[in-house]
Amino acid sequence: MAGEIFVLPAFGQGHLFPCIELCKLIASRSYKATLVIFSTLSSSVPSSFRQHPLIEIFDIPSPSGSDPIPMHPDSKPQMLLCLENLISTRRKQPDLPRPLCAVVDLIVIMEWTADVFNKLGIPTVGFFTSGACSAAMEYATWKAQVQDIKPGEVRSLPGLPEEMAITISDLKRRSLGPPRGHGGPPAGGELGSKPRRRGPAGPGEHPSWVDETSDSIALVINTCYDLERLFIDYLARETGKPVWAVGPLLSEQYWASGGSLVRDSKIRNRQADITEEKVIEWLDSKPRGSVLYIAFGSLVDITLEEYPQLASALEESTHPFIWVIRKDAGRKGEPEGYFPHGLDQRVGERGLIIQGWAPQLLILSHKSTGGFLSHCGWNSTVEAIGRGVPFLAWPLRGDQYYDAQLVVRYLKVGYSVSEDMGGMVKKEEMVKGIEKLMGDKEMKRRAEALGAKFEHGFPDTSMAALDAFTELIEKKSAPGQ
Repeated sequence: MAGEIFVLPAFGQGHLFPCIELCKLIASRSYKATLVIFSTLSSSVPSSFRQHPLIEIFDIPSPSGSDPIPMHPDSKPQMLLCLENLISTRRKQPDLPRPLCAVVDLIVIMEWTADVFNKLGIPTVGFFTSGACSAAMEYATWKAQVQDIKPGEVRSLPGLPEEMAITISDLKRRSLGPPRGHGGPPAGGELGSKPRRRGPAGPGEHPSWVDETSDSIALVINTCYDLERLFIDYLARETGKPVWAVGPLLSEQYWASGGSLVRDSKIRNRQADITEEKVIEWLDSKPRGSVLYIAFGSLVDITLEEYPQLASALEESTHPFIWVIRKDAGRKGEPEGYFPHGLDQRVGERGLIIQGWAPQLLILSHKSTGGFLSHCGWNSTVEAIGRGVPFLAWPLRGDQYYDAQLVVRYLKVGYSVSEDMGGMVKKEEMVKGIEKLMGDKEMKRRAEALGAKFEHGFPDTSMAALDAFTELIEKKSAPGQ
């Protein structure tokens, strides 16, 4: 055993799953990987992951009587105490490996844990579970001070591709409040600290990760050079640190499938609200590339007013579709949300409506799926890119706006659902976007060509980056360093 590496994800499955895959890659190089999570996330960890001989899971008890997430003020002292106890235990037992470093999620967790690791002499590595483009755009728009941009002006961002130039419309953001489950104290700060913005920086705001990673020895990002080389190189130049792309951190089954169907049931510790066999049967009955898949992830949502607009747009469209609707759709955490009653009867076999969780990897990997109406969360984005599926981008918060720009402007494998992403999206825009996406054969060819780069498995460049990462932490942990 080469040593132990801690991995600390922020709350939410979009952060947990990449950290699980990173732990597997670390363990594949004979290091012990210790995943430190809040106990609320334990049920989402696959049993096969727990059985790995070089992987350990350390649960931090979630605060009682509150949202059990790291942003809650009751969580910070509990996390820090548990971390100190864990590390102290390691140091008292000579047969346990010495922690070589901690890979820490940059959504809040880095700010909270840096002092503990610094005090105990454990190097930290900042981890972006999102992509390089979003981090680079946060940094570049802050440096360019884009808040004073004028109508009609196009402002280039030095060091980044010209396609990522900013206009005043790019500064618009929807006002949806905090994402689901991300509660916490009001904007007065945590535990008497100074006020702090949470989550990704808005256009021109100072990215909190810049200060929080000042003492980190490196940064790792859930992406690869095939997708985001220019953005990765930009971050390395600007931060003066090694920046390694070690992803996309998707399951080994995804990479091993070679472009064939991926079974979610073999990967994720969740049961879909529809059998995979029924989904496959429905998709098999549709022509290749004809199906539009609609899903907005588990943490963000369109508005209650937009849901019936979308239902009407799908009814008016002639394309087959799969629409995944959460059970609290449009209701921000309430048990019962919007459901398009009667739509299934009106569209018949042309539509498949799934309420609850759905087998997304299976749907995206099926040859009948030809488009993805998506919020452009990073996990969903790379899952679709890897299967050659183009996008109708509908970003809803934070880094999703930059992910959408990457897809639409730089990779050119998608369209925006609206020219004004700061307001309500209307039915007419949805219909126009669906028709444009599903009818663009050239875009489908570009998407398929991009996806073909991943048919042979996990990127070699990401493997090499992981090697460079382990070489650095070995060097930093050597006596005298």
